[in-house]
Order: sequence, then structure tokens, then C-alpha cells
Amino acid sequence: MPATKKTKTPENVSRSAMRRQREREYRCQTILAAAESLFAKEGYHKTGMEKIADAAEVSVGAVYFYFKNKEDLLVKMLDDIGYLLRRHLGDAFEKYGATMEGFKQAGYAFFDDFCVDYPDKVAIIFRESVGQGAVVEEKRKAIFDKLTGDVASALHRASEKQGVDFASRFAAEVITVSILGIYERVAYHYIFWKENTSDLKEIGRDAVAFIVGGIQNLFQENKTF
Repeated sequence: MPATKKTKTPENVSRSAMRRQREREYRCQTILAAAESLFAKEGYHKTGMEKIADAAEVSVGAVYFYFKNKEDLLVKMLDDIGYLLRRHLGDAFEKYGATMEGFKQAGYAFFDDFCVDYPDKVAIIFRESVGQGAVVEEKRKAIFDKLTGDVASALHRASEKQGVDFASRFAAEVITVSILGIYERVAYHYIFWKENTSDLKEIGRDAVAFIVGGIQNLFQENKTF
């Protein structure tokens, strides 16, 4: 009796399509992970697409299938890093009820967890993506604009819970810009210039204490934490 040809049902087609989609996503993430490691360790300019393909164990054509060029790859990488960083800090802040304690814990999370657990991502966002052209710079600006908005919102929410007001209409903006600048510079100095991550927890607490002291000075004199 001749074999009956198996008919593809919508369910079979759907499962097949889902499997292919998972494979594509996995391959894309594998390429991103390989590129991130190479960019962080060897530098963005010194890393070619061929080397990325070799590290990801795919063909060069496969890399170009997912990313039109190296810049495109870096932009997607920055999107992922920016999202992870914002989620990391936001979770720490919300865990403590959007208070000043949560604000401090978010700072600790940046130094204790993010910088220590994701050194390659820190290298990408603070070093390798700097000065890489208009498209990349626009992406960096978008990320830091979102971070600025997150910090400003956290400051206002924490101040409301504490029942305090800022001494001037520019205070929150000044604090927000200062926080991002100080945290970035401290991380860069101790991770890349001094190559000292072993003391980053203590260093981070000093940086956070400095920031919190500055916040206190920008509140109305008759109101304190």
C-alpha cells in the first residue's frame, strides 16, 4: 500500500514557523554576544565582521543577514544594554518603595551588580560606542535621555515621599546630570584606567554618599531627610 503523504496542517506550519523564529533569534543573540565580547576586549575599530562570524561560529553572510554593517550591530547592542541598565536600576529603586533608600540602592546596584556582572557591556556603552559616528551617537543620546528621565522621575517621587521640596527650579536637573556624569566617570576610572573592580563596592558607596549629600544640600533648608 503506498505511503500516504502527510498534509501540513495550520498547527504544523505554526510550530515550524515558531521553531525557525527561535533559531533566528538564537543566532542573532549569538552574533551579538560574540561581537560584544570582541568590541570590549579588542576594540570596536579592530574588530571586523569576519572575526565576529568566526567567534559566533556562523558564516560572514549570516552576520550580514542580521546586521547590514558593524555600525548596525553596535546600535542594536546599545539598545539591549540600555534596556538592561534601566531595568536593573529601576528594579532596585522600586524594590524600596520609590524612596531615597531606593535611590541609594539603585546607585549601589549600578556599581555592585551592573559594573561587576557586565564589564563588557560597561565597556561598550561608556568607551567603545563613544565617537563612532552620528548614528551611534544619536543612539547613545537616546539612551542617556531615557536614563536622565528615569533619574529625574525617581528624584521627584522620592522627594514627594519625604515631604521635601527642591530649593530651586533647576535643582533636580542639576542633580540628574551630575549623577549620570559622576557614575559614568567613576566606573570608567576604576574599571578601565585603574583596572580595579575588587574595591568597586566600597568605591560605589562613597560615590553614592557623595551624591546623596549633594541632594540634601539642594533641598529647602528647613526640610531634611
